[in-house]
Amino acid sequence: MKNVTYLTKLRRFVKSLAVSFVFLMLGVAGSSFTGFSSNNVTEEVKKTEKDSASTDKNGFKGLLSPSTDDGVNPNLALINPRAIKFIEKFESLNAERLDKMKVWGKPYFDIFDGIFAQYGLPKELKYLAVVESSLKQTARSPVGAGGPWQIMPTEARRLGLTVNGKVDERNNYYKSTKAAAKFMKDLYGSFHDWLLVIAAYNCGPGRLRQAIRKSGSKNFWVLQNYLPAETRGHVKNFIATHYVFEGSGGITTMTASEIDNYNVSVAALNAKSNLTDEELNKTMSVTISGKYKSAAIAENVGIDLSAFNHLNPNFDKLMAKGSKQSLRLPVEKMILFDRKKQVILNESVKMMIK
Repeated sequence: MKNVTYLTKLRRFVKSLAVSFVFLMLGVAGSSFTGFSSNNVTEEVKKTEKDSASTDKNGFKGLLSPSTDDGVNPNLALINPRAIKFIEKFESLNAERLDKMKVWGKPYFDIFDGIFAQYGLPKELKYLAVVESSLKQTARSPVGAGGPWQIMPTEARRLGLTVNGKVDERNNYYKSTKAAAKFMKDLYGSFHDWLLVIAAYNCGPGRLRQAIRKSGSKNFWVLQNYLPAETRGHVKNFIATHYVFEGSGGITTMTASEIDNYNVSVAALNAKSNLTDEELNKTMSVTISGKYKSAAIAENVGIDLSAFNHLNPNFDKLMAKGSKQSLRLPVEKMILFDRKKQVILNESVKMMIK
């Protein structure tokens, strides 16, 4: 990358060191347009499925329990272990391109966020448009899917879009996103699982129901082999794209059962909080991501390191796992952190390099 700043290089270097720790902890209709660096999605999926076969069949079981001994924190957004090899390959091929998209694609993501909020959908579903079309307005697949959301003509008309010889509203970012949101909301009402929504968006709800019947399961990681290879790759591309943009997984990258376990673990962790009501009232918590170090934060906001560790137990260990993490500080210190967070991040990276 010709124009990468020195800080960016440092961040990526540190990220490469930390990624192994992350992975140890982290336990639709017919479109074929993609902007990803993969010449053959089917072959890539087959390679990753070999790794999946040796993965713990229990999936997330045992990975979500809170533990003060090893620093496991269920507040970290999780990725199923079966997606890890795929994500590693995907990130190595696409990280640079997607980093640029974070900047030029922001106006489109803002549109998606607003519409998904209206429909009560997780905003992270916007990354499906990245998988579908790389946000290209006039993208077309060989089978006729079009627009940033790659909607087939018949489906587009069913969702209220005008598609004829003169007008194709699939190319309209606002209208096509509303149609995609309506479709995904309907799919979630049928399947109650975000990974299945992504799968059905690609292969169609009928094909997904057939896979559920044949596999006897509604768990994507169990039924995936009954889906077309393109659909398996589509879901994994979405998970990997989410990871690159967010630095973690989230509710749209987990199965319904994984989310249930996650919620139970978060509740259990919160119940074990050692902070008094007074300490909770005088402090505030925000979610951060990046390679922050406790010593750099404490020094820059003017808080004793022992007091920081009391509010944020196992902070460095949890941040080293490479996902989002909660930061709790007194209100006035949080204001300082917000003002100086870039300086703090720079100093934290230097500490890690040393």
